[in-house]
Amino acid sequence: MSKGNILIIDDEPKMCKILKFALEPAGYAVTTAGTAEAGVEAFRNNEYDLVVTDLKMPGKDGLYVLETVKKLRAETEVILMTAYATAQNAVDAMKMGAYDYVIKPFEMDELKLKVNHIVEKHELLQENQTLKKKLKNRYSLENMVGMSGAMQEVYKMVEKVAPTDATVLIRGESGTGKELVAQAIHHLSTRSSEPFVAVNCGALPESLLESELFGHEKGAFTGADKVKIGRFELAAGGTIFLDEIGEISAVTQVKLLRVLQNRQIERLGGTQTITTKARTVAATNRNLEEMLEDKSFREDLYYRINVFPIHLPPLRDRQEDIPNLVAHFLRKLGRGEDAIDGKSLDYLMKYRWPGNVRELENIVERATIMSGSEAISEEDLPVHVRNMPAAGGGGRLQIPVDGLSLEQVEKDLIDNALRMAGGNKSRAAKLLGITRRKLYSMMERLS
Repeated sequence: MSKGNILIIDDEPKMCKILKFALEPAGYAVTTAGTAEAGVEAFRNNEYDLVVTDLKMPGKDGLYVLETVKKLRAETEVILMTAYATAQNAVDAMKMGAYDYVIKPFEMDELKLKVNHIVEKHELLQENQTLKKKLKNRYSLENMVGMSGAMQEVYKMVEKVAPTDATVLIRGESGTGKELVAQAIHHLSTRSSEPFVAVNCGALPESLLESELFGHEKGAFTGADKVKIGRFELAAGGTIFLDEIGEISAVTQVKLLRVLQNRQIERLGGTQTITTKARTVAATNRNLEEMLEDKSFREDLYYRINVFPIHLPPLRDRQEDIPNLVAHFLRKLGRGEDAIDGKSLDYLMKYRWPGNVRELENIVERATIMSGSEAISEEDLPVHVRNMPAAGGGGRLQIPVDGLSLEQVEKDLIDNALRMAGGNKSRAAKLLGITRRKLYSMMERLS
């Protein structure tokens, strides 16, 4: 499968062959033309992601190609090749919309790097445009599920901050929908036609995270056999979403601070300073204030990301939204809104929801599978949902007439406690009223 379509225009057949030979093995589909006129004609009849053209040619020149390409398809990038580069050439070309230029003779790796960057950016833009069309309704605030007062306040804040360039910090427990809010901010901003790039900072080790965020040069470390474009570069003028920002190391915090302060990055192993225009939206389920006290999170970075905080309430604090959420998830699964009986909905309303909206969606999907073509009944719900005391405590665990598995109940309770504690085992043990050692012992026994 082709990585991208490239048109090369040069009056020297040898140069066309050299470039074609160099780029095709990398997965690009390459077309060549020997004159500006022939190149423009080929461009009119096909779609290209990139045009690489010589500046000086008999007849029409490279500036004519650049001007024509930009008129016909503005999103196509153009790289100019020239042996007669002057400062004025570069200024003229950039004013007319050229992506860059290279001076003959040039290193093929130099051109490959520019080509790779352009095509990756183009692919990301295409993906985001497709996603934008598919998810337009999903991410518009009017159709986000939740009519409670707490969620109405969230919507108001999103609408206020979206048109600005302010850095946003979304706070909330795991499963409350922080990425959905980040998507809504992007969708409602003036950057909506640019990429939305998400990075889960907690899912990658430090070395890989730095490479993902800032990119790396070839040879920057063992295994770096080619240049990698970082997420900040790929985000271009769009939005970069840094999920679980509380998990990043002290070293990465310093580098991220520089980006937010100066809007500049350097790839790992590189010396070139690259300016980024991306807007930053971050999210965390951690208590950053506690992390400030124990020095595990930088105070200066905290104030940089906490410009406009938005707090997402846990589902247990907006239980009035549960019926609408259930109906929404049933519609997504192709079922009617009434495909659940009243008693089952009552159980869902009383449950604590340590995993929040994500847990509710998973349970509705599971119950739908269990119920088959019938409406969801209490027997289709997991035992821990039917038997967990309601929010506020005080209820006794009820054993259903058909019995239950004590081992499964223990597993479910431990799983729920860990999710509520964000994976922190000491906090989970405290929620269960046991010691950390006892929790480890139970986990080992039940594994």
